[in-house]
Amino acid sequence: MTKSATSLLLGAALATVFFLLYTSVCRDLGDGPPKSSPPRWAPEHGTATKGIVRPARQEQEVVAPREEKQTDDEAASRSGGAVEQQQKQRRIVMPTSQQKGTPSSSPQQQQQQQDLGELLRRAATPDKTVLMTAINEAWAAPGSFLDVFLESFRHGEGTEHLVRHLLVVAMDGRAFERCNAVHQFCYWFRVEGMDFAAEQSYMKGDYLEMMWRRNRFQQTILELGYTFLFTDVDILWFRSPFPHLSPDAQVVMSSDFFVGDPTSAGNYPNGGLLYVRSSANTVRFYEHWQSSRARFPGKHEQFVFDRIIKEGVPPHVGATVRFLDTSYFGGFCQHGKDLGKVVTMHANCCVGLHNKLFDLRNVLEDWKTYKKRVAAGNTEYFSWRVPGRCIH
Repeated sequence: MTKSATSLLLGAALATVFFLLYTSVCRDLGDGPPKSSPPRWAPEHGTATKGIVRPARQEQEVVAPREEKQTDDEAASRSGGAVEQQQKQRRIVMPTSQQKGTPSSSPQQQQQQQDLGELLRRAATPDKTVLMTAINEAWAAPGSFLDVFLESFRHGEGTEHLVRHLLVVAMDGRAFERCNAVHQFCYWFRVEGMDFAAEQSYMKGDYLEMMWRRNRFQQTILELGYTFLFTDVDILWFRSPFPHLSPDAQVVMSSDFFVGDPTSAGNYPNGGLLYVRSSANTVRFYEHWQSSRARFPGKHEQFVFDRIIKEGVPPHVGATVRFLDTSYFGGFCQHGKDLGKVVTMHANCCVGLHNKLFDLRNVLEDWKTYKKRVAAGNTEYFSWRVPGRCIH
C-alpha cells in the first residue's frame, strides 16, 4: 500500500516536471509572444547593433533618394526661372563678334566693352569736350583710312595731344577689334540686324541708316553732357581747329562749298566736321533734326540739315548754326591753297575708297614736305599737288 502511494506521488512529480519543461520549451520556440519586444529599429541590450539597425538603413536607402529627388525638383522649380533668365541675359549680352561673319570675342574685347559714359569721362578734356570719329571694317583695315587719319595727328602742328581725347566709334566687330589694336578709346556701336562692315556707297545699301544712326548717337553724347567735335575718318588734321571756333558757338558744320558768310543758309553743308556744344538748345536742335527726317523720306541727314536751315531753325529750339570757311577747313570739293593756314583736308567730292586713299596719301606727303621746307627756313609759297584723282 505504501509502495503504491509512493509510486503515485513519484509519477505525479515526474509528470509535473515534464509539463513545466514542455511549457518552457514551447515558450522559447515562439509559441507565445515575448512580454516586451524591443522596436526593430533599436538595438537589443547585449546584442550587436549591426543586425538590428540594418532595416533602418534599408529604409533610409529607399526613402533618402526619394527625399533628395524631391529636393532637387523643388530646387529646380525654384531656380528654373532664375536659370532661364540668366541664359537669356547671356544671349542678350553675347558679343556680336560671336555671330556669323565676325571674329570670336576675345577676353580683351570683352574687357573693352566699357560703358559709354566711362569712356567719355576718360577721353574728354577738363571742360567735357571730346573728339569723335566713326569707322567700319572697310575704313579700319590696316593701311586704310584709320591709319592715315591717325598719322596726320602725329605730323600736324600741335595736334598730337588731341588724339588723347579721341573716341573712335566702331560700327561693327572687326572695326572694333582693329581700333583696339591702334587706339585707346574705342566704342562698339551695335545695331541689331544691320551690317555696316562693308564699304557703304553713297545713298546705297545701309548707308542711309548708318548716317541717321550716327546722327542719333551724336545726340546721345550731348544728352550725356559732353560737347563734341565729330570728324570723318577721311579727314586729315594739320592744326587744331579750336582757335577757329567762337566761344559761344553752338552748332558749327563744315562745307563742301563756302559762300563767304558763316551764317548764310546758302553754304553747302557737310557733316564730315561738326562741332556741337552740349546744351538744352542743341539737344532740341537734334530732336528737330531727327523728327524732320519723316518729311524727307529717303534722304540722308545732310540733306535734311540743309532743308531745316533754309527753312529757319524754329525759335523754340534756340540754337544758332554756323559754317566753316573752306580756306581753313577744306576738302577736295573746295580748299585753300596756302598750307600756312590750312587746318583740315577732307576727301569729299570723291567716289571710291581707293581714289580717296590715293589722294589723301599724296596730301599727307605734301604736308610733310611743307613742314621740312619750313624747318629748313624755306618760306616760299608751297601748295598741294593737283590735280589728283579727285582733288583739283
